[in-house]
Formats: sequence, structure tokens, C-alpha cells
Amino acid sequence: MRSLEKNTIYPMDNTYEQLLQGNRDYVEKITSRKPDFFSELAKGQSPEVLWIGCSDSVVPANTLTGTRPGDVFVHRNLGNLCVHTDMNMLSVLDFAVNVLKVKHIIVTGHYGCTAIPAAMGNLQFAVAENWLFHIKSVYRLHAKELDAIADEKARADRLVELNVREQLINLCRTHIVQNAWRERTDFELHGWVIDIKTGLVKDLGITLTSSNKEGENLTLDEEDELRG
Repeated sequence: MRSLEKNTIYPMDNTYEQLLQGNRDYVEKITSRKPDFFSELAKGQSPEVLWIGCSDSVVPANTLTGTRPGDVFVHRNLGNLCVHTDMNMLSVLDFAVNVLKVKHIIVTGHYGCTAIPAAMGNLQFAVAENWLFHIKSVYRLHAKELDAIADEKARADRLVELNVREQLINLCRTHIVQNAWRERTDFELHGWVIDIKTGLVKDLGITLTSSNKEGENLTLDEEDELRG
């Protein structure tokens, strides 16, 4: 295998080189206004928000919320799922809640999410199909409502919203969230959906805390009320 020289020059229309140049431009722009920006950032983080969002490239957390690096702790995966067997998500959740002491967890879906129509159809996606099964399960839970929506896009948009609700229920079931609610009163869960066409956040009106009934161990009736 031929080795690559360290200082290989790539043409400027090469995407890889554009990323490197973009980094240099970004650092120069920031440090020209605030020379100590990165040295201060390197001292540590103290975010108050954990954002659990989709891996889709069109939904960057800091950009859409107008926040700075260090303001939002971010976990992203295909379809913004909170799966009890996902050690990656659970590790991020544990660190955010018990070490960083975040005050808010926001599960954020977005209209036009590519995982949603993939889960709604019968196409095969190899390894990704195993992951999309969790969204298929959400569809099955809400099949009566979803099947009644004739327009395919409207049905997909509604599944995006229902998927966020179900992931919040999954988070409520974790001992990490349950223990945090027993110990703290400043800890809340929220559900958002981003409309990519406008860039605006749609607050689904779900705020789960230690003081409301959804903040306790959910009964099946309480889960149905939350889903409703």
C-alpha cells in the first residue's frame, strides 16, 4: 500500500480539503473577535441541556438553537431513538444526568426524517433494518391513528411526532431518569420536532418532571394518556 505524504495538497474542490479549510476559517473568525475563546472552552463544559436528536445532517443542535459550543451536550442516532439496550445512548444519558447535572433533556425529531419512511415501508436496509425496527414498533402502537391518515407525507409527519413521544416514555423508564427525579426538582424532559422548511422548533407540549404524574413510574393508563 502506497503511503501518503503528510503535506499532500488536495484540489480545493475536494470535499475533504474544504472541511480542513473551513476549520481554519472558523477558528480565525472566532479568535479575531475573542482571542481566548478556545482556551476558555478547553477548561471544561457545563451544559444544562442534553439534546437527543437524529443523525441527519440537516439538524445540527447548536446551529438551530443559536447556542455556543459548550451549551448543549449532544447525542445523535438514526431516528432519535432512546433504546434500553443501546449502551451508547445510556452512557451519554448517565454522564449527562449524573456528572454534568443537566437540567433539561430534549428529544428532538424532525419532519422529513429519512428514517421514518424507511421504517414505514418494506424495503430492506441490511444492518439499519434492525435499528429501524424500533420505529416500526412505534407505528404498530399507533397503527389505528396512522393508517387513517391518507396522505403519506402527513402520515410520516405524525409518526415523527409519535416517535418523539415514545422515546420520552422510554427515557422515563430508565433508572437514570427515575433516580434523578427522586433526588432533584430541577430536572425536566421535553419533546420537540423541527420543521426543516422553516427552521423552527415545534414544541410538542410535553414536559415531564418529578412533580407531574408522568414523572413517576408510568402505569399503562398513564402511558396511554401521554400518548394521547
